[in-house]
Amino acid sequence: MGREKRRGAGIGDLWTGAVRSTTVSLVTSGETVKAQEVFSAGRDHRQHRQGRAVVDRWKGRCYSPPSMAAESPVKALLCGFGSDVEAAAHLINRLKPDVLCFFAPASAKPLVQQQVQPKLAQMPRRWDIIVTPDSQEFLASYHVLVHALPALLQTWEVQRGELVIAWADATPPMVGALVLAGLDKASRIVQLLEPPSSAELPDGSPSGTPEERWKWIQGNPWDEGAAGVRKEASGLFNRGSYEAAAYLFKQLELRVSGGQKPLYRAFADLAEGYGLWHRFQYRQAWDKLKTSHKALEMASVWGGPPGLKELIPAVKANAGFLERLVLDPQEVKEQVALDLLAQARRRADQHGDSEGAVVALVRSLEAFAQRQLFKQHRIKTWDVQPEQLPDALRETCRACYLDDLDGKYKLPPQAQFRVLAGLGDQMGQAFLAQWPKMKPLLDAANQGVLGHGFEPVKPERFHQLYEIVMKLVGVPETSLPKFPVLNV
Repeated sequence: MGREKRRGAGIGDLWTGAVRSTTVSLVTSGETVKAQEVFSAGRDHRQHRQGRAVVDRWKGRCYSPPSMAAESPVKALLCGFGSDVEAAAHLINRLKPDVLCFFAPASAKPLVQQQVQPKLAQMPRRWDIIVTPDSQEFLASYHVLVHALPALLQTWEVQRGELVIAWADATPPMVGALVLAGLDKASRIVQLLEPPSSAELPDGSPSGTPEERWKWIQGNPWDEGAAGVRKEASGLFNRGSYEAAAYLFKQLELRVSGGQKPLYRAFADLAEGYGLWHRFQYRQAWDKLKTSHKALEMASVWGGPPGLKELIPAVKANAGFLERLVLDPQEVKEQVALDLLAQARRRADQHGDSEGAVVALVRSLEAFAQRQLFKQHRIKTWDVQPEQLPDALRETCRACYLDDLDGKYKLPPQAQFRVLAGLGDQMGQAFLAQWPKMKPLLDAANQGVLGHGFEPVKPERFHQLYEIVMKLVGVPETSLPKFPVLNV
């Protein structure tokens, strides 16, 4: 007497009629074979063999051949179970999870305990069952799973990327709940599918080994889903949220398949590096950008996402700027003055932070004066000798610029430019010429919240002061370091 075939929800049922391409790695006899998986509401049953993996081109299935090497043990398995004991036992025996959670209707609990467990070659270290109140209702199934699963995985210390979601004869509502509730921690989805042509023995029981009876369909949804999160992380980076972007890239690194992990590690290093740079941690930023640049160059050899090739030259140029800054042995570093100007513009344009932008801009103006005094006249503004100054300023220095704590003479920013003017320096003379225009703008900055007052600096004040400073220091915009725009 024939046995009624059971068929659970398939991967294609989740995207009915949609066609998607992805690359899936199938482990066959110790080697990895890559095949194109096409999700579609298939019509034909044409099959194509590539290596020893079988690809059903029209039904969108990548499945293992009869002879299949053993899987590496997985950390955690979330297994949808209806009533097919043999299929569940085959899934668990092949994946060998350290911890196991069944998702099943109440009627299946006795089967798990009395029939599935005795068939397991190796019992998981810990296991549990989450029961759905109605296997035919998605919301009811999802409600119980989404509330119970996170606490269970936390107790079992399951991290992102360590969960495998699998099923054989779970109902479509159960499968939807499994994927939606577990996808955050999952890096692989497995479906065990019994083909309609499976032979049966005279007593109605299925014939053949488990490998012969079922198609093993697997893939990592994050390999395709990563693109959307990558765009989100790129948007955060472009708005100056470097730490948040690095966090998302690290999460993707945990979730995607092995071949893509170095790319997302490189993106995370990139975001962390620019975050460190934005906080003036120059050496650490340089180390991160060097590492990221090498990894991105390697990834570009194999293609990579759109926009990657355009990104690499910008990262290389920025790493070169940081290299010159970090390796500069001088006490006064010209690259720091350039970086302060660039940061001021970035804070205003990217962050909308006029207060922080004005503070960086005023500091950059002083840094250029310090550079000029040190480079041309060997004057250290934090330890000036009165004899180094023009005659007209020596008495003022002795009377006003002595620090009582360390006994050193220290020039304030405005005095630095007056010294430059007295020494005949063009920048100092330009400062005096621009002083009537600059003074009200500097007063506004001084009355800002980050200055000494209580009124926020208006954006237009920053832009007016920025234009004057750029003319005063004689630096073209093209010489300033520019953070890249991520379009990956």
